[in-house]
Amino acid sequence: MQGIDKQTVLDEFDEQGFVVMEGLLDPEEDIRPVVDEYGDLLDWLSRKWHEEGKLTDTFEDLPFAERLTEVARESEGEYYNYFDISLPQSSIEPDTPMHTGPRAFELLRNERLLDAVEMFIGPEIFCNPVQHTRIKPPVAVLPEGKRLHAGIAMTPWHQDIGVVTEEADESDMLTVWLPVTEATEENGCLTVVPGSHRHGLDLHCVAPSGKMGIPDENISPDHIALPMKPGDVLFMTKYTQHGSLENVSDTIRWSFDLRYNPVGQATGRAWFPGFIARSRSNPDSELHDPERWAERWFIARDDLAASRTPEFRRWDPDDPLCA
Repeated sequence: MQGIDKQTVLDEFDEQGFVVMEGLLDPEEDIRPVVDEYGDLLDWLSRKWHEEGKLTDTFEDLPFAERLTEVARESEGEYYNYFDISLPQSSIEPDTPMHTGPRAFELLRNERLLDAVEMFIGPEIFCNPVQHTRIKPPVAVLPEGKRLHAGIAMTPWHQDIGVVTEEADESDMLTVWLPVTEATEENGCLTVVPGSHRHGLDLHCVAPSGKMGIPDENISPDHIALPMKPGDVLFMTKYTQHGSLENVSDTIRWSFDLRYNPVGQATGRAWFPGFIARSRSNPDSELHDPERWAERWFIARDDLAASRTPEFRRWDPDDPLCA
């Protein structure tokens, strides 16, 4: 990885609990194909919903960001599952939508990205299925009761180890967050607490809304916002306290948040399918076929629709410490 001092990056990561590698990805070569694929998906969805009477227009003359904003407004945020690269955490049906396009799969195993991941967790890399696309429209677009949908409103303070099952406590899980559009304080960039990874696991409480997070009074006032540009990539430990701001701009904020861990370690969401993205010791074990990736998700969806979705929350909503 030319121009990157590995030791400096790792020292900052160890000290702060996160590090931003600016310009790691090429916006045109690495990100544009994903944008184009999502443009095709938005074409299909807006036409489908217009034919069904759910939209007053296809908005096809608008650029992607403006078009998605109008679809979000008229659907009241119901577009979200169609664009996400994971299934929801409850109420899974045989036809629950998710996105399994080949360009999204290629981003998960992007060579530049994996080279950086290898710096943190080693050469045997498993793509953890705790992964999401976050296309966050302006908060004013949605009715107040719809703003808490995953990825749309402000994300409460949390640690990524706090939102998976206990089996991942021993895993060296790495969070990888990257913007597709510029992330600013106005449109809802991430916020982090430097050094918070040294505290270990913090108490998470379940609010009446159903959102889970660390109570604000337990968050240091020294938290900072992390504006980022397309091509920048944020790496965080599983213990780093972070959240996101509301999008009070007039356009979308679009990002991917991904997880990786060493091959053989628990993912914390065993009922969702991950895959080996890189193995220096056994390259034949790597998954290169996007159709096979999609098929694994469809099999998991069928299995979960036929049974009760496992409980992924490790926190007691009636914990007296949360009162």
